Amino acid sequence: MAETFGRALAAAPRWKLVAAFAAVYLVWGSTYLAIRFAIETLPPFLMAGARFLVAGAVLYGWARLRGAPRPRLLEWRSAAVIGGMLLLGGNGGVVWAQKTVPSGVAAVLVASEPLWIVLLDWLPPRPVRPSGRVLIGLGIGLAGVALLVAPWEASGSAVDPVGAIVIVLAAASWAAGSLYSRRAPLPGSPLAATGMQMLAGGVLLTATGLGAGEAARFDPAAVSAASLAGLAYLVVFGSLVAFTAYVWLLRHAPASQVATYAYVNPVIAVILGWAVAGEALGVRTVVGAAVIVGAVALLSAVRRGGGAARGAPAGGGTRRDVPPPPRLRPVRRAPPPAVARAACPTCGAISEPEAPAA
Repeated sequence: MAETFGRALAAAPRWKLVAAFAAVYLVWGSTYLAIRFAIETLPPFLMAGARFLVAGAVLYGWARLRGAPRPRLLEWRSAAVIGGMLLLGGNGGVVWAQKTVPSGVAAVLVASEPLWIVLLDWLPPRPVRPSGRVLIGLGIGLAGVALLVAPWEASGSAVDPVGAIVIVLAAASWAAGSLYSRRAPLPGSPLAATGMQMLAGGVLLTATGLGAGEAARFDPAAVSAASLAGLAYLVVFGSLVAFTAYVWLLRHAPASQVATYAYVNPVIAVILGWAVAGEALGVRTVVGAAVIVGAVALLSAVRRGGGAARGAPAGGGTRRDVPPPPRLRPVRRAPPPAVARAACPTCGAISEPEAPAA
């Protein structure tokens, strides 16, 4: 299998690798700014629902045209649960909170998802006991979140605490969805699985928007060109182009390199929010972002080096956790980290790469 992956790496043209990484870095890093513009005149939940319904229909239809089998009812149920946790609880929470939280700060707070992975993985029924280094990384990350939000600040420089809490809880929802997806039965086709999750999440987001009365307050005549452009960007580039590049990278580049998007996206979002939208970029924002991203990098490094406590399954990671063998069945071994299902923080999709890490 390693030889096959080596041939895949050698066969990938350099320009394609550069273009794919650029799409994942720049496009996913810019989706938070696109959300900011989209929700200026569009209702947040209805906007997000429309985004994922359109993108999900395209991905699912394309997968079926390429020969993907009809999903089973059980797989649709799993997709609905994952879509609810990742897209309604995760993306929906972020979209709603960006009404009051700057896009760059939102991206950095979302980057705290690995901290929630560690905490949720520590819970029964199969707790993964983190090592001392993982706990240090967890503490550093939480300190970065506190520094970024600065609840002790009484002036206007502090981040809206309600919005910040919603985003942190959205990151927890992403983490829970990622952990659930480890054993959830899903179609073998990544495009079909992602399309199903987007369709289910889109339905849930739309229902939430309707239940919150967004349709009654929506004035189509007031919708700006910037909001429509933001929505179109999220559908075409955020949910289709970048995700396609991401899935391609998982098959043609080492997983350790692909994982670097988790560190680059918040930086891109902060810079774009400052340069394009005029968001404040103070020392506290820069330091808090650096602390959170550094904590995520530390947790990832510990995971790659086997940071779980002795006797416990390897855990405490983020989007590329090693799924433990279901019910500890004999003979079957847990796959290497690169084949773990991965939750995308911007499109909310779960993909299942086939190539092992180099």
